[in-house]
Amino acid sequence: MKKVEVVAAIIYFENKILCVQRAKNKLPYISEKFEFPGGKIEKGETKKDALKRELLEELNVEANIKSLFLTVVHQYPDFELTMHSFICEVASKDITLHEHISQEWLSLTELRKLDWAAADIPIVDKLVMNG
Repeated sequence: MKKVEVVAAIIYFENKILCVQRAKNKLPYISEKFEFPGGKIEKGETKKDALKRELLEELNVEANIKSLFLTVVHQYPDFELTMHSFICEVASKDITLHEHISQEWLSLTELRKLDWAAADIPIVDKLVMNG
């Protein structure tokens, strides 16, 4: 089974969290699902360096990466995903979607209304419970 290690950003602006929607994908279990932005860690990168790079590539945004929030290990049908999520802040909601098809800025109480990718659900649950 293929193992994939990624980083994800829980991006806050004021009291809202950025949620982004994936494009259509050949894998139905992640196609058009919402997720926290981020991506794969390249060889030689720290988790924070990878997150900074991914956020610039995907959203054209520089975030203040605060702290590790939760690491999730999730078994998808085709691969095992280890996702390290970080609490981040941005100075404005001004982002540009390069890979995602939509964005929503939601409060903690609104997060559960979206159709999340399975690996992101434990992060949503912890955010809402701690909120």
